[in-house]
Amino acid sequence: MIITTCGNSELIAKRLAKQLKVKYSPLTIASFPDGDIYLKFNTKVKGKKVVIVQSFQPKSDMSLFDIVFAGETAKNLGAKKVILVAPYLAYMRQDKRFNPGEAISSRIMAKMLNGAVDKIITIDPHLHRYNSLKDIFTISTKKLSANRSIAEHIKKKFKNPVIIGPDAESYQWAEAIAKVVNCPVTVCKKTRISSRHVVEKMIDKITIAGKQVIIVDDIVSTGHTMIEAAKTARKMKAVSVTAIGVHGLFVENAIKKMDKYFDDIITTNCIKHSTNKIDMTPLLLQELRKEKR
Repeated sequence: MIITTCGNSELIAKRLAKQLKVKYSPLTIASFPDGDIYLKFNTKVKGKKVVIVQSFQPKSDMSLFDIVFAGETAKNLGAKKVILVAPYLAYMRQDKRFNPGEAISSRIMAKMLNGAVDKIITIDPHLHRYNSLKDIFTISTKKLSANRSIAEHIKKKFKNPVIIGPDAESYQWAEAIAKVVNCPVTVCKKTRISSRHVVEKMIDKITIAGKQVIIVDDIVSTGHTMIEAAKTARKMKAVSVTAIGVHGLFVENAIKKMDKYFDDIITTNCIKHSTNKIDMTPLLLQELRKEKR
């Protein structure tokens, strides 16, 4: 087995290689003068399992192209099996044609990867209208969840927590985490005024006053949805408000905006960021150990 990366997720890739006691060999990726991709493996891959560890952030578009080029090249060089470990899998939110003429990005991305790799391992992909990854992928897939890791972090760091999902889509994560923590949970109903303006109202009212409120979601993008939930918690006299996200995108100065409403902002290391406090390497390691056998 060989562990490689296209540039993102280097720390996770190195940790996995060290724990698995296999070779770590990053790819050389550059551009020709006209902008075309140049990609090169720096070790022999013939007859070996090649594991490409690559989150789709930053630069989701180039990450996708790099992975396709890497997977196709590994196969052409005679790799026994090509496995993509994508802690964050992008393009999953565009899972239908919301407006006439739109591309269904998730299906296009899946079609590209179906031909480039043999298996995908990812963490908490945004499955909203899809029942499973099998709805769009024809290759082997494995969906892992950060829920238990997040729950264990909460149990260690918080004494009197209440968990809130900022919208209906996030409730699956909030509820699963709350069950492990054994604490109250509720969800906010989101009314979207525009792409950057939402209003939220708590569905099942629970005691917030004097509690440590933790707002959890799979993806933190602009932060607006979480901010509205935090405002609600503050009004109800929460002693502290913490944001926990599986995938921290933090676009449009999200961190700066969120800092005004949160005591702490925490993410997993699925996407490298200064807020990373929950390590997903052990979870990925369990799955790759099965592949090494």
